[in-house]
Amino acid sequence: MKGKKKQFLVIGLGRFGSSVARALCELGHEVLAVDNDPEAVEDISAFVTQAIQADATDDEVFASLEAGSYDAAIVSIGSNVRDSILISVLCKEAGVPLVVAKASDDLHAKVLSKVGVDRVVFPERDMGKRVARALIMPQMLELMSLSGDTRVAEMLLPEKWQNKTLVQADIRRNYGVTVLAVRRADQTLTSLSADFLLLPGDVVLLLGSQQAIDAIEG
Repeated sequence: MKGKKKQFLVIGLGRFGSSVARALCELGHEVLAVDNDPEAVEDISAFVTQAIQADATDDEVFASLEAGSYDAAIVSIGSNVRDSILISVLCKEAGVPLVVAKASDDLHAKVLSKVGVDRVVFPERDMGKRVARALIMPQMLELMSLSGDTRVAEMLLPEKWQNKTLVQADIRRNYGVTVLAVRRADQTLTSLSADFLLLPGDVVLLLGSQQAIDAIEG
């Protein structure tokens, strides 16, 4: 991926957080991944710059993360609303330029917005809505911007990728984007092996620069 290397702080390593952390690192950026679950930290450690087990709600522990030195923070804690809000506030107070937080419901989202979160996302809900729209209008739909040059988008599977495995399509090398997930019928598939077969009608969730995504569309 071209462009300046950026530093991202990802707090919360569930399915969404770990996928974003891993993909950002694959795109050449530096990622510090944080969770208080040692198993989640161990699972992601080989795929990010650094992964640590820590309780980010603790003031002293959070201060040690030096969050203000990062270009953006992704707070991916959907189940514990209190922790999500507290960590988001700490990120804003630390001066993180861009704070993206995952919300579990509308009330959670409203509070996150009120405490200054720059972008609130509903990964599961947003993907369902955009898949429905993409089936009618087969163009890229931006989900969110993680930085000035890094975006998460989804699109109907391009014809040139159809009936190929991920290794055959070699999407990351050839197009500069990473496949985060594939939506097929009523399933969202996130554990994608190299021999995963892409089929006509699939909807792919991609992470990459706007320029790279636009090039796929063209």
